[in-house]
Amino acid sequence: MGCYDCCMRCLGGVPYCSLIATLLCFSGIALFCGCGHQALTETERLIETYFARNLQDYITLAYIIQYFQYVIYGLASFFFLYCIVLLAEGFYTTSAAKQTFGEFRSTMCGRCLSSSFIVMTYLLAVLWLLVFAFSALPVYFFYNMDATCHTIDVLTETPASINQLCVDARQYGLLPWNAVPGKACGMTLSNVCKTREYQITYDLYIAAFAGAGITLLALLTYTVSTTYNFAVLRYLGRKGIGARC
Repeated sequence: MGCYDCCMRCLGGVPYCSLIATLLCFSGIALFCGCGHQALTETERLIETYFARNLQDYITLAYIIQYFQYVIYGLASFFFLYCIVLLAEGFYTTSAAKQTFGEFRSTMCGRCLSSSFIVMTYLLAVLWLLVFAFSALPVYFFYNMDATCHTIDVLTETPASINQLCVDARQYGLLPWNAVPGKACGMTLSNVCKTREYQITYDLYIAAFAGAGITLLALLTYTVSTTYNFAVLRYLGRKGIGARC
């Protein structure tokens, strides 16, 4: 067998769907976990500086942020390992396995393992859909804040109207109702929106939201590829045909 035939034989056994899903998952999780972790830190700093004067007013929020940061560490580790396992399962169920180990045979254990991956990946996709929706909440908050600041900049000639435009962190559940001041209004709010901390936090939340969407797309791709692989194992395994997804 020549070099070209050997290369084509190897490339023909690559699970391209699983490989693309793995790359998407790695990039999405990196965006979501990295940007989300830093965005939470910057959010705590913004709340502490502009919306709360007493430590007791935001101590609960600080604990929640710390808890979510630990959850992010766990998510990054889990998805890294799970994506590697799914990619390995994709390689195993390709025709490369047949070419390497001889005649391909579908065993009951292999079919059970593939069906387990289908169920687990489907459940993860459903759960991650909730995470994706949840990650849109801070983007919505900062979008409203940015829109209010834009309105203040337009109405700079009418100070009385400007002072009535506020963003209240208590309305979003970030602070208790007895927190002081708990909100920023008028030019104070406009100055907050012009700070470097605000712009960085807003951009980080957008990047984390995009990372959650990329991860969801990766999980859906995994669901399709694992389902296809299981179908091939179930119906075509006795004929020695390997899956290619």
